[in-house]
Amino acid sequence: MTRLQQPPLSPAEAAKLQALGLAVIKNEAAAVAALGERVNGEFARACHYMLHCQGRIVVTGMGKSGHIGGKIAATLASTGTPAFFVHPGEASHGDLGMITEKDVVLALSNSGETHELLTILPLIKRLGVPLIAMTGKPSSNLAREADVHIDVSVEKEACPLGLAPTSSTTAALAMGDAMAVSLLEARGFTEEDFARSHPGGSLGRKLLLHIGDIMHRDSAVPAVPAEATLRDALIEMTAKGLGMTAVVNDAARVLGIFTDGDLRRTLDLGVDVHTARVSEVMTRSCKTAVPTALAAEALEVMERNKINGLLVVDPNGGCLIGALNMHDLLRAGVV
Repeated sequence: MTRLQQPPLSPAEAAKLQALGLAVIKNEAAAVAALGERVNGEFARACHYMLHCQGRIVVTGMGKSGHIGGKIAATLASTGTPAFFVHPGEASHGDLGMITEKDVVLALSNSGETHELLTILPLIKRLGVPLIAMTGKPSSNLAREADVHIDVSVEKEACPLGLAPTSSTTAALAMGDAMAVSLLEARGFTEEDFARSHPGGSLGRKLLLHIGDIMHRDSAVPAVPAEATLRDALIEMTAKGLGMTAVVNDAARVLGIFTDGDLRRTLDLGVDVHTARVSEVMTRSCKTAVPTALAAEALEVMERNKINGLLVVDPNGGCLIGALNMHDLLRAGVV
């Protein structure tokens, strides 16, 4: 099949589309900016309920509010506040059993009159759990019945028809982020805590992966004695495939390193590889690392010093115990 021929984009059409898009951005930015005055005592009370919740934050909402609620629940959970999303339609058909007396419910509805939410409202009240409502209508039934109401009303939707949830969902999402980050700060949540809940992500790898987890060990570590010839060093480098070899003394303490770069510089000087000692041409003040350091730290050292490999030493005795290069960091997903 051939792709259908599309008409060219005219300058006038491009300008119109850009103007429409910019109008949406400005509208939604104004809606978010207006939330500032609503980060008030009610906001603090809502955060207080969630901060001292002994169970989990149960987030619920229908339609687009439900999608925003799902994201808010995920953000809360990943920043130290255990939370999950419950669909209000399913809640009245058994999923309400997920809510316990130790939980806090956060309900989202722009109108505050969503039928599925109002249906389960008496059951939430019977459980006696705190109810936080996030609506665009402070006078709505959901807002009045809630223990805390967060006003996320907007002057108008970005949709020119005023129908599609746009500015209202953006405002709700921003308010949810404000809650999650406030709770994160109040709990003293750290980067390492965040990494523990994101072990599969790049941040998790950077904050949890240590040099000792990815370094080459034992017989895979390239090393030659100081009295070895340059030829011996080249054979060791080729065999281990790291583009370098450590030069060590009898106690395995690192005396220096010989790399591909050293080899090029040595050959430029016309040195005889068969007779020259590697200790004569090695780099003596080489960078080393300890196995307990983060792999991200190894990357920073390599980039700052414009090198492609690091020797790993015992932090107590300074003896060679491992080696790694940039390819190891790439494979581990640190780069």
